[in-house]
Amino acid sequence: MSDEEHHFESKADAGASKTFPQQAGTIRKNGYIVIKNRPCKVVEVSTSKTGKHGHAKCHFVGIDIFTGKKLEDIVPSSHNCDVPHVNRIDYQLIDISEDGFVRFQLHLCLLFITLFF
Repeated sequence: MSDEEHHFESKADAGASKTFPQQAGTIRKNGYIVIKNRPCKVVEVSTSKTGKHGHAKCHFVGIDIFTGKKLEDIVPSSHNCDVPHVNRIDYQLIDISEDGFVRFQLHLCLLFITLFF
């Protein structure tokens, strides 16, 4: 594995799935999909019509959400794809110390509402 590649592995497992199935024909641009075992944001979707050799096909172009690499996949539109559970939280950067530590603004009132509603 090169220095630029990252391996993301969770040590804890509470039994929750990291993905859920979704029919390929329903996945749209700006959605998420797993391509080659990598979570990707969909930047382009094209669909071919049903031909004499089988199902309509969806061609997905995605950007890996961790590495930024472009990945592509072609899937029959009636088949299920793995879609990752993605939760993005934006923080405000407060400070970067000389020794490389960072401090972020955390809005506790938003966390309280999220946790209890």
